[in-house]
Amino acid sequence: MARIETTSNRPYHLVIFGASGFTGQFVVEEVARTVSEGPNGTLKWAIAGRSKQKLEKVLEQAAGVLSRPELRSEVDIIVADVGEPDSLAAMCKQAVIVLNCVGPYRFFGEPVIKACVENGAHHIDISGEPQFLEGMQLNYSNQAAEKGVYIIGSCGFDSIPADMGVLYTRDQFKGTLTAVESFLTVKAGSEGGCIHDGTWQSAVHGFADSHTLLRIRRQFNHKPLPSVGSRLKRRSALFFSDEIQQYTVPFMGSDPSVVKRTQRYLVEEHQATPVQYGAYAGIGSLGNVLKVMFAGMLFWFFVKFSFGRTLLIKYPELFSFGLFSKAGPTKKQMDESSFQFAFYGEGYTEEQDPTKGKPNGKIRILVQGPEAGYVATPIAMVQAALTVLNEPAALPKTGGVYTPGAAFAKTTLINRLNKHGIQFSVV
Repeated sequence: MARIETTSNRPYHLVIFGASGFTGQFVVEEVARTVSEGPNGTLKWAIAGRSKQKLEKVLEQAAGVLSRPELRSEVDIIVADVGEPDSLAAMCKQAVIVLNCVGPYRFFGEPVIKACVENGAHHIDISGEPQFLEGMQLNYSNQAAEKGVYIIGSCGFDSIPADMGVLYTRDQFKGTLTAVESFLTVKAGSEGGCIHDGTWQSAVHGFADSHTLLRIRRQFNHKPLPSVGSRLKRRSALFFSDEIQQYTVPFMGSDPSVVKRTQRYLVEEHQATPVQYGAYAGIGSLGNVLKVMFAGMLFWFFVKFSFGRTLLIKYPELFSFGLFSKAGPTKKQMDESSFQFAFYGEGYTEEQDPTKGKPNGKIRILVQGPEAGYVATPIAMVQAALTVLNEPAALPKTGGVYTPGAAFAKTTLINRLNKHGIQFSVV
């Protein structure tokens, strides 16, 4: 397949916007690491953000981490600011794909998407904010389709392992897959785990403004998806999971909404059988359960009031028992962390009629990888961008606003991820 090439007017294959942010700096390192591998060596890329000095510092840091002193002179810097539409337009005109790392996306995401659509650059983000993701689909999908621009959201830990994991489960199942439950477990090392507070801020604003998401969903006017086979039972808010042998809660991120959007797309565009999906996360021992319940009650109480939200955002470590912090994880915490998604699927085997009787086949899939937020997320984002760049013929026929599953169902993204440390396997 032919790669989308740069032109003299559009000199960069990739531009990383928000490169000096907490996640952005790891995306810079991942692009630099990937570019040095074989056929990617001809990739032209630049970094962008508000402060030239901070961007220079990020390049210097990446050059040191990767022992690549030439990065400082090889990689160009573009000064662009979300608050200055002309600077965003100038950035987007120079890029084949913009990798947008500037969150919370509900505050800073739309101007970048608008600039990409108007100036013909594809856009990839790592948002885990359903309101932003679905709002952008509502407002920009038609315009992006007319321009031939692909806007692909949630290409990080939210939600590539979940969305592509469900598709992988479907593709490996011999027959008609009808339902999947996923169980996420995270392993931490001697110093425990930690997440940068940008994710915490997104959660605070998202839960406080959940009525807006409902309003967006009503505007789509979707009919319920048809269900095949047994109805997937919703589990309780806290239960002991036999699958992962620990106490478990429903997964609070954007994965369920992203997977549902993918399934809707596959039903509407490809007449596929929709897969019902339930997402859960392990929280470990009884001691952790008590902590989570207490933190959850505090969160729900404080998030309802503006003074409460101010406190939650000001003191993330206090309210999350150290799980979120303004400093983010240390290198040791990242090196010693990993994640695993276990997918349990059921459906009808090839010889069984899906319209009759109960599902008679089961499958178990694992998706495993390194630390989720700042190692796996950059890998997923960069491989998603390279897939857009190198496999344009395998993407949906028209541009538009897509989930990862909708955009990448017919590509080799899963093979790419397997080669870069995010492993998909049948158990």
